[in-house]
Amino acid sequence: MTIRPILEAPDTRLRTISTPVDGIDDDLRALIGDMFDTMYDAPGIGLAAIQIGVPKRLLVIDLQEQEDEEGKPIRQPRVFINPEIYDPSEDRSVYNEGCLSVPDQYAEVERPAAIHARWTDETGAAHDEKLEGLIATCLQHELDHLEGVLFIDHLSRLKRDMLLKKLDKARKANRAA
Repeated sequence: MTIRPILEAPDTRLRTISTPVDGIDDDLRALIGDMFDTMYDAPGIGLAAIQIGVPKRLLVIDLQEQEDEEGKPIRQPRVFINPEIYDPSEDRSVYNEGCLSVPDQYAEVERPAAIHARWTDETGAAHDEKLEGLIATCLQHELDHLEGVLFIDHLSRLKRDMLLKKLDKARKANRAA
């Protein structure tokens, strides 16, 4: 598999609305493998295809919350093809979100605490589940990418501008180093 470059804000391709995946084939499975390799290398817990320049309704998540006896994260990769969210809860939760496309920047984002979601996995199996906690937050974050939305779009204009200035300053410092 291949580690692909991750698009970073303000790259306009991140604002693309992704198109549905119309079939599962070897090319799609290879893309999924590349997405996991890229996400783990970054490191991150979620990645939408558009973040590597592929405008398809595909995302991968692995929260890696549990660790083995040696302290290494236990991988539990999940693939979401053409995901949809419905029936979000009235209850809200706040999570300090970050994004591989907005590196090293974090902000508290409020989202529904629980959601129902439908999707197909890489084997073609259909899923319809209620999700809560970090998986619900992560899926909502990644699904935003498929709609051309970044987590910073959920912030006030002032917070978003401050965060983007910090990102720009960090990039300039990295180039100078």
